[in-house]
Amino acid sequence: METKSFRARDGRTLGVTEFGSPRSEHVIVLCHSAPGSSLFDPDPEATSDRDVRVIAIDRPGYGPSELHGDGSSGSVADAADDVADYLASEGVRRVGAVGWSAGGRVALALAARRSDLVDRVALVGTPAPDEDVPWVGEDNRAALRYLSMLHRGDAVAALKTQFAGMVGDAPSGTEIVPMLTADDADKELRREALPRLRAMLDRGVEQGLIGLAADIVSYTLVDWGFEPSTVAAKTLLLYGGADATVGAAHARWYKDRVRNSRIEVVPDFGHLLIIPMWDRVLSHLAPGSRSKQP
Repeated sequence: METKSFRARDGRTLGVTEFGSPRSEHVIVLCHSAPGSSLFDPDPEATSDRDVRVIAIDRPGYGPSELHGDGSSGSVADAADDVADYLASEGVRRVGAVGWSAGGRVALALAARRSDLVDRVALVGTPAPDEDVPWVGEDNRAALRYLSMLHRGDAVAALKTQFAGMVGDAPSGTEIVPMLTADDADKELRREALPRLRAMLDRGVEQGLIGLAADIVSYTLVDWGFEPSTVAAKTLLLYGGADATVGAAHARWYKDRVRNSRIEVVPDFGHLLIIPMWDRVLSHLAPGSRSKQP
């Protein structure tokens, strides 16, 4: 895996990770979870079995990526524009975009804003807005109502302080794995993938929990900056049947709004669904990319 930095148009530094086949014409954008980072290959064996170039970018506050000048990560659309800027700098003209959990919104935003660039999308366990499909819990909902009255940067700082009260100012990746999934169905996957999850989250908390706080503010308190109904790309909605938080109701919310979409609910898997289903994601985003016989 190659990690590097990229200078955004407004001067911010963004972290980038690439893996797979660097010269492949099959380019996949992977938008990471929250918490998370660009340093994650869901299934290295499945990746190596295909001729694909995978590009992931750390959203503001994760890894080395800098926040916007107001101390926030901007909007979901801003995150998508960062991805588009990097792709342009690399001369990439066509991609498939996958978003895991919170990253699904960024993948959709990229497809909505750049229909010339994105031809296929996959959402993996991406939550719908809480006001339409309740999932964050009443205590968290009350906290978000308070944060909504603050300046965007102040809301990020306040939420970071709340997280620090739970796990400390400088948690390790291992300590925050439960923030990513608490599903009983994921126990074995957590054990098997722990080194890769730890590496992803260690990078994600290089700046502490400011990235997670900024990310949450960007998709709960700030307008996303696009309408899912404008996405024309062929879209796969992949959800775990044993995901206790983000289940089939969330998939149906997106199905009702993304016109060229289909739902696949996979029994017995939770929020770490992207790990066992990575080859399915690649087959959707880059058909014809298999480089080895099964």
